[in-house]
Amino acid sequence: MEQTESGAAPPTLGVGMVGYAFMGAAHSQGWRTAGHVFDLPLRPVLAAVAGRDANAVRAAARRHGWAAAETDWRALIARDDVQLVDICTPGDSHAEIAVAALEAGKHVLCEKPLANSVAEAETMAAAAEAAAARGQISMVGFNYRRMPALAYARRLVADGRLGSLRHVRVTYLQDWLVDPAFPLTWRLEREHAGSGALGDLGAHAVDLAQYLTGELLVGVSALTETFVRKRPRLAGVGAGGLGGGAGSEAYGQVTVDDAALFTGRLASGALASFEATRMAAGRKNALRLELNGERGSLAFDLERLNELSFHDHTEPAVTAGFRRVLVTEPDHPYLEGWWPPGHGLGYEHSFVHQARDLVHAVATGTAPAPSFADGLQVQRVLAAVEDSARNDALYTAVPTPVPS
Repeated sequence: MEQTESGAAPPTLGVGMVGYAFMGAAHSQGWRTAGHVFDLPLRPVLAAVAGRDANAVRAAARRHGWAAAETDWRALIARDDVQLVDICTPGDSHAEIAVAALEAGKHVLCEKPLANSVAEAETMAAAAEAAAARGQISMVGFNYRRMPALAYARRLVADGRLGSLRHVRVTYLQDWLVDPAFPLTWRLEREHAGSGALGDLGAHAVDLAQYLTGELLVGVSALTETFVRKRPRLAGVGAGGLGGGAGSEAYGQVTVDDAALFTGRLASGALASFEATRMAAGRKNALRLELNGERGSLAFDLERLNELSFHDHTEPAVTAGFRRVLVTEPDHPYLEGWWPPGHGLGYEHSFVHQARDLVHAVATGTAPAPSFADGLQVQRVLAAVEDSARNDALYTAVPTPVPS
């Protein structure tokens, strides 16, 4: 256990988590580990986890290190030992839980996408703004921002190493829905998930494009498609709806997209392209991006997540070219707490970094990023994509945020 300069243990931050499946496991890892790696001003304590299935939530509490289990998220919010509520549920419950937690005086971390609709996201952003005036912190869990290579890429762009940006390309490809016999999980139902690959994967793509460039998307032109429109009804589901088994011959309607393809324009005039699908055979978690500017380019591949490709176009052509940057040096973002150079990190470490940043924000009263307002902006882009797709790829403007 770390200590303050006086030798005493730092004050605690009681965390309560709602939801315990795939994202709940990842968030638990972050909260358990952050204080063992980084010097934190507050010590995260895993106070309680909530879920509807009493046996399952108790088992999750034991597995992931939570001190108590609740079957009602309202009871979790009411606990005196919970100061921060971490929401890892499907999107249809985000708004209700987040607003209730903020109104109860809690800090809030909410998984992406922020909500299932712009209206819900607006309600959440307004509640977060009101809570901020009372000293409460709220943040959206776009964890890929916390990958050291992507945080370093943002630093290169902010330092002007790419110059004026011309192109942004982001693809996020998975294959877990290729089999038409895969069952109808909640991720395939609009009332629970909001959208399909667009919200699940495209939200990450949009957030990263805006984060890395420091610009907002102002308009999009889109196509979406649902390739398998009926699937076997679910009998049992694995972690987070990413695995399961069909239990009967009864089929249900898929009400979300399987794939989304769209182009966009950034505020500076730079062009962007995006592809999000869960139907790309052989692609497990293939998030790839490239930025091209007047002075250079960079590229990232999540399946090689400790590396960044960087090209400095100001160098002489006879020696210039993409170079492989191994992002494991102590001077790279987040690496000061980890291993010697060359010893890479993994997917789960982004959640450790997320917890680290949020704890510092709570301790200092500093507004963290991405904020609920940032999550609302992503939701507006996703809504514009769906509007465009409904209108045969008509270019659709993204509403401009109104300064508060």
